[in-house]
Amino acid sequence: MAAVVVGLGNPVGEYGGTRHNVGQMVVDELADRGSARLKAHAKTRTLQATVRIGTANATVAVPMSYMNLSGGPTSSLAKYVSVPPEEVIVIHDDLDLPFGTIKLKRGGGSGGHNGLKDITKALGTPDYVRVRVGIGRPPGRMDPATFVLRQFGAAERKELPFVVSDAADAVEALLTSGLEAAQQEYHSRA
Repeated sequence: MAAVVVGLGNPVGEYGGTRHNVGQMVVDELADRGSARLKAHAKTRTLQATVRIGTANATVAVPMSYMNLSGGPTSSLAKYVSVPPEEVIVIHDDLDLPFGTIKLKRGGGSGGHNGLKDITKALGTPDYVRVRVGIGRPPGRMDPATFVLRQFGAAERKELPFVVSDAADAVEALLTSGLEAAQQEYHSRA
């Protein structure tokens, strides 16, 4: 069985290490675990690698676009690898979850996340699997768009490697045990 795992974020340059790029961080972790290096794939406009997770070969990737334009690369990759939209796994930041919380689900709305909106439009369905990585709410009256593009705070940076590792573990559980078993394991931690 083939799988496609897409980590959302913005181009790393000025956005590396920001809350919005946590999905990319998880894909980097999965590639590292598989001793693989992400390489540019022009046809799909992604950086990607193939890694073995359990009994599955998984294509892990990050779109080479800004977050709001993640749909085209994600859809192109799914078609290229011949994976139906319902079997695509998208890892993304989530403002509605406390920092460090990992939740998995199939389908649903975008929750105001423009990357998810674009992927839903490009895939033609909202019924792909999401690995939601909590980044917490902005302080005070800070605009959420400003918050997601900021670096993690000092205390969060200390915990971030553990959060990224947990999210990568959740993807592995999802691919080896299925969505329901992975949900039971990770949702009970919250």
